Amino acid sequence: MTLKTILMFILKVLGIILGIVIVYVLLGLLIPYIPVSAKDDGEKKDIPIYIYTNGVHTDIVMPVKNDLQDWSLMIPFADTRSKKTDYNYIGIGWGDKGFYLDTPTWADLKFSTAVKAAFWMSDSAMHSTYYYTMKEGDDCKMIMISRSQYKNLIKFVEDKFDRDQNGKFMLIPTNAVYGDSDAFYDAKGTYSFLYTCNTWSNNALKAAGQKAALWTPSDFGIFQHYK
Repeated sequence: MTLKTILMFILKVLGIILGIVIVYVLLGLLIPYIPVSAKDDGEKKDIPIYIYTNGVHTDIVMPVKNDLQDWSLMIPFADTRSKKTDYNYIGIGWGDKGFYLDTPTWADLKFSTAVKAAFWMSDSAMHSTYYYTMKEGDDCKMIMISRSQYKNLIKFVEDKFDRDQNGKFMLIPTNAVYGDSDAFYDAKGTYSFLYTCNTWSNNALKAAGQKAALWTPSDFGIFQHYK
């Protein structure tokens, strides 16, 4: 094999990779504009939930406790550093374990983490964060949903958690938490460039019968439908 043949092969491979990246970026920008409409089940919309992004990960934020669900029984306050028990909301998101534990901001992103996450090479995790209050803004939007819609959302979220032999969520022992009120748990599924943390949150909204993008890898794809 001559040097010219080797160079041509390398250029072809790089061209294919570049082409895939360009197509992915274009699809990631265009497909999110295709909306999935909200479904009105005819019930009173009296349960507030929120979509919240920290710029990297999107969470679904719900009341800690009502007559339909008490999240503190499954995600104990004791699992957080603060151990406080008077929080009013809990945010839950799904994503790549490496991204969650090693990449709280884009500035912390490592090449190895990105490669493993993009190509189905690492485990996933659930990230839960307790809050006292939620404030609407560009990064946080409130949605009022019905009891039936909330039941569907609860099931969607619960089904993504891994459980031990006793049916309990499996805490990930780590010091890589983002603050005093959050914790990580083992999760089902594998993260990839086709199914990201934002894709999961977008699907959670669909499960609850709310507005969403047809598909999105980014938080922008979700939030543009809630301007």
